[in-house]
Amino acid sequence: MGPRRHLDLLPELGAERLEWPVPFADGIARLLGLRGRRVVALASGDPFWFGAGSVIARQLAADEWCALPGVSVFALAAARLGWPLERTVTLGLHAAPLPRIRTHLAPGQRVIVLLRDGAAVADLAELLTALGFGESDLHVLEALGGPRERRRRSQAATLDFDDIHHPVCVGIEVAGHGIALPLTVGKPDSMFETDGQITKSPMRALTLSALAPRPGEYLWDIGGGSGSIAIEWLLSHDSLGATAIEPHPERAARIERNALQLGADRLRVVTGHAPDALGDLPPPNAVFIGGGLSGEMLAWLVDNLQSGTRLVANAVTLESEALLAQAHDAHGGALLRIELAQAQPLGRKRGWKSAYPVVQWSVTL
Repeated sequence: MGPRRHLDLLPELGAERLEWPVPFADGIARLLGLRGRRVVALASGDPFWFGAGSVIARQLAADEWCALPGVSVFALAAARLGWPLERTVTLGLHAAPLPRIRTHLAPGQRVIVLLRDGAAVADLAELLTALGFGESDLHVLEALGGPRERRRRSQAATLDFDDIHHPVCVGIEVAGHGIALPLTVGKPDSMFETDGQITKSPMRALTLSALAPRPGEYLWDIGGGSGSIAIEWLLSHDSLGATAIEPHPERAARIERNALQLGADRLRVVTGHAPDALGDLPPPNAVFIGGGLSGEMLAWLVDNLQSGTRLVANAVTLESEALLAQAHDAHGGALLRIELAQAQPLGRKRGWKSAYPVVQWSVTL
């Protein structure tokens, strides 16, 4: 059982041949329906590196299957290009949005990307060009390791191949004058679409430091605004998860757009009010309250969150500050007052323009 292109490479056999359907998930039930028979499922290269292996294996008992991995497409691509694989970014975007590459775009970076089909190569070139990386060299690699193998090269801005066939991957040598995303937290505010409801860059850096993401953790971002906290949480490590809770539908849609454009498309966005919208969510390791702070919400969180959950809340108004002062008195933690000022023109000279001071409460429950 396998894709048509794999079945066509087989010699004459007495076994029944079953073509794996599209989409891929539809083939799982068909495969499981063959229990009790001797079955071989064909997949390209190493099935446990951006392949079908883990999807199939988790449906079967440990004694029902064994895997015989081949050379991965990444190994084949690196061998053709002469790139050190340990210093090359490898991405599987055949079933993921192309903007997920965004965080890896910086001049001099090398990236090998698996893509859905030939049309996706053109879409990738268009995205790179729109982001200011049209000078990037694209190595278009088709059917690696097979009789149809082909390799061509073009800059992203001038790619004009119209006969690119699946399976395909692209080696990218990133070049151009686009803006590379900083690796540190507190990314420029200009990278986020916003209506003004955003935790500004310096405050965001301090907030994420207090949230202290660790591998595999999950965040609730309550009062998501522009989604900047949840998005930067996700960008700090691929294993992290997050849900942004935002009561205003237009802002919720904006959060989703920001997450997609900045490569954090795995962000879940819930439109609703806290705490009502929190009950069905998986328990978090950390919670940030950036909007809609109330005594009812704090009480619900303290009563319902698991012991060890980290909670961070920012307040600007006197009323919200009072709530955080009471919470600090009752539950401990750290209470921090943050005052920031930026140099602004003042006549023919300059002066300091202060932002509203922010009070931040952080605690481990």
